Amino acid sequence: MGSTTMERNTQEMFEVGPCENGYQMGFLIGKRFSHQIKSRLATDLILQQQLLPYSQTIQSQPLITSLCNTNRKKFRRYWDELVGTAEGSGVPILHPILLNFRKEILPFISKTQIELNADTSEDDCSDILVVNDSLAIAAHNEDANVSLVGHTYLIEGKLSNGLSFTAYTYAGELPSCAFGFNNSGVAFTLNSVPPTEDEIVAGSIGRNFISRDLLEATDIDDALRVQDKNSTSRQRRAAELPKRSKTDFLQLLGDGKDPKYPIYMRGPTLHTLCTTMIDVDEQTLTIFEGNPKEELTSHVFQMSTQE
Repeated sequence: MGSTTMERNTQEMFEVGPCENGYQMGFLIGKRFSHQIKSRLATDLILQQQLLPYSQTIQSQPLITSLCNTNRKKFRRYWDELVGTAEGSGVPILHPILLNFRKEILPFISKTQIELNADTSEDDCSDILVVNDSLAIAAHNEDANVSLVGHTYLIEGKLSNGLSFTAYTYAGELPSCAFGFNNSGVAFTLNSVPPTEDEIVAGSIGRNFISRDLLEATDIDDALRVQDKNSTSRQRRAAELPKRSKTDFLQLLGDGKDPKYPIYMRGPTLHTLCTTMIDVDEQTLTIFEGNPKEELTSHVFQMSTQE
């Protein structure tokens, strides 16, 4: 699994492992990116204005305890990795716990409190999947709350069993709730597909733990998708644009014609952090910084396939 880094490189990458255990891997990541993690914790309004205040209430304790116990039992190594990240970066363990479980906790915070505080829009990310006679690609805009700008990095993790992965990672979170690939040739991008209220089960497995497990997978089950006004609008706009080549798809992901529901997002709340393109035929994963229309490449990774 190799990479080529171009001059326009704004994403820091850290190679870690093989490590004795998950805690050591997390500790080294936390130590390396301590500044970015602390900066995000201090500026993330969802954490500061919603998650932390909620965590101090009596009502929150059974939920947070259940989330911790369930995920620690199911994915002990990833839990230890999370603890190591907190201790390596020198931050209270509660803060990374809240960040990694934010999607599981926010539905239980009263709607009144959410409306009074920061926007928690779930309308994140756009994807293009194409398989035809000339192309087999997946392209993805990584959209997130504006607080994530400057608070992401790339992790190249090596495990003692010979598996390795590369993951675009949010500061303080497990790799990766965004996109990544491993040396088994498995690559994925992730979208926010929040459950409806009647689907929510308190204290179940967190999405960050599931996505961390994907990095060590040899195959990926089909993901369920839901429709909302934002994604439907972006899908309608995408249907209007040409889609014949890689450049066409990058132009599509860089489109901002619809001022209310742009495909390429520039704030004020949601922001496209980067764009990635996976070429199945060439076995490459490419990361583009800025608007993908400009095709400014920051990293090109060659994905190795195990025999």
